[in-house]
Amino acid sequence: MATVAAAKGGEKPALRKPVFVKVDQLGPGTVGHTLTVKVVSAKPIAPRARAAGGGPAASAGSRQVRIAECIVGDETGVIVFTARNEQVDLLKPGTTVLLRNARIDMFKGSMRLAVDKWGRVEVTEPANFTVKEDNNMSLVEYELVNVA
Repeated sequence: MATVAAAKGGEKPALRKPVFVKVDQLGPGTVGHTLTVKVVSAKPIAPRARAAGGGPAASAGSRQVRIAECIVGDETGVIVFTARNEQVDLLKPGTTVLLRNARIDMFKGSMRLAVDKWGRVEVTEPANFTVKEDNNMSLVEYELVNVA
């Protein structure tokens, strides 16, 4: 536990280099992905009010949650990215973004890429690859099977 000892001694633990993955390497239920993608399209979803306490939506103390479904991809394929709040402003069609600590959420049996509060979405310089739009990873339907 060298990192625990280093943290107690006031030293910062050494940061790991990010391992970049491609869209076709993403799998259901996986987390901690770092990837560079281009935004193909962005479609805002109708806003819903969400209660501050996380319960049912109430008129007092509720705030708007902005959500957009964006098609993002690289030279290996595309996937649906669910952008929330400030992320909606960053993901405009044609921009290149760096997704850090992204995770795969399952929605109705299909994969959706998302970045929560522990991750980061950064706009970077334009990438020099063409997006392979005919390999949509979100169109692959998965089914949870119990083996016993």
